[in-house]
Amino acid sequence: MQVAKHKGLLYTLISIAIMAVGTVVAINYAKGGYRITNDGFRQNTGLLSANSLPTGAQVFINDKLVTATDDTLYLEPGNYSVKIVKDGYSTWQKNLDLEAELVTQTNARLFPSAPSITPLTFTGAENLLPSPDGQKILYFTASSSASKKNGLYVLDLAENTLSLQKGPRQIAENTNRIDLSLAQYIWSPDSSQLILIDENHQLLLDINKLNDLDATPDISFRSKQILNEWEQEMLLREIQFLSKFPEEIVAIATQSAQNVYFSPDKKRLLYTATASAEISEGLLPPLPATSTQPQERSIQPGGIYVYDREEDKNFRIGTAIDQETKLVKNLLSLEPLSEVMSATAGAATSGALRSLQTDSLPQTAFNFMAYHSAIYADTYQWHPDSKHIIFTSENQIKVIEYDGSNTNTIYSGPFFEQFVYPWPTGSRLLVLTGFSPDVPLNLYAIELE
Repeated sequence: MQVAKHKGLLYTLISIAIMAVGTVVAINYAKGGYRITNDGFRQNTGLLSANSLPTGAQVFINDKLVTATDDTLYLEPGNYSVKIVKDGYSTWQKNLDLEAELVTQTNARLFPSAPSITPLTFTGAENLLPSPDGQKILYFTASSSASKKNGLYVLDLAENTLSLQKGPRQIAENTNRIDLSLAQYIWSPDSSQLILIDENHQLLLDINKLNDLDATPDISFRSKQILNEWEQEMLLREIQFLSKFPEEIVAIATQSAQNVYFSPDKKRLLYTATASAEISEGLLPPLPATSTQPQERSIQPGGIYVYDREEDKNFRIGTAIDQETKLVKNLLSLEPLSEVMSATAGAATSGALRSLQTDSLPQTAFNFMAYHSAIYADTYQWHPDSKHIIFTSENQIKVIEYDGSNTNTIYSGPFFEQFVYPWPTGSRLLVLTGFSPDVPLNLYAIELE
């Protein structure tokens, strides 16, 4: 009996030991600590998560076809040329550094090489203005067969899908009182109201109803107060977003840059440098498996950059061709973040802050337009996924990753005044164009999925 008890205890201890070793092996196997390959026992492998959108693309490692997305590969640490290919889509390619026991993801977005184009308006679209929330487009039409259908419209991008095409909705009829084609507009920060401006009128419109322009009272006597309140709201949001960035980056964005735009997820900052500066190393604690693409921390005037606050990386993605003729958009604040925060209580009138309002109403309208959308600053703009940048070049629409890699031409053809705007989901790009001289310009959607 004693021998049996000893054997039972021995078996129990052996089982516990096997389970412990198996657990350690499983953990290390999962994170690439070691692998059994054709060449024998390998330790400290790196993990490459080869994923793509859409899936089912071929994965080439150092020009050799090895698998299809989505798959995880265990490779020795080192630098690899990774290429992802799918018929009908642009090729994605990068050199990636794999580190031992760390996962590196490709996150490859593949764009169609021959996208389809869908019309969204049919009676003409002009005087376009995207809303601050990116969900709506305001435009004017004067080519409808019924005169009452001419006027201001809002195209709701969030509701407009291929399966649910509700179409634009009219918010104001044409009137002899105001020339809507020449008027200017300012969106409220919450995208629920508009101030209409012309030489003789300033009207506050509700975008959720059909406004009678002839019966709408003039707000010239209080428009400045309304705009002050809107700027205050915009400033508070801006301070909230800026507070998550290192103070050195905030100083550059508010004092040495123009055309400054947050990514939709507020984790990256797109800007055009107006002065030379050196971004210090180690502004934030290092993260494992960060981007291995070349970055530039010595910024030069005219360079277009993206700063990533999660990885503390600064990438140059382009150059502003003519700084003097480019339309300029700055952040509301011109002082270091600490000083801006202390001035917040009186932000609307503080001398330490730059107001978008000027003595010229058209210039004020333009300043608000450029603040809310990069289209009017004539510069690069964010794709809704916060990982890509949209820009135009020589009648072409291009998309580039925020780290400066994988430039793709999405569309090559006519489009009016470089108007390009992304659908909120990133599934489309909107352009203003026409395919016949007898038909007014209309909004078209370039399908990216």
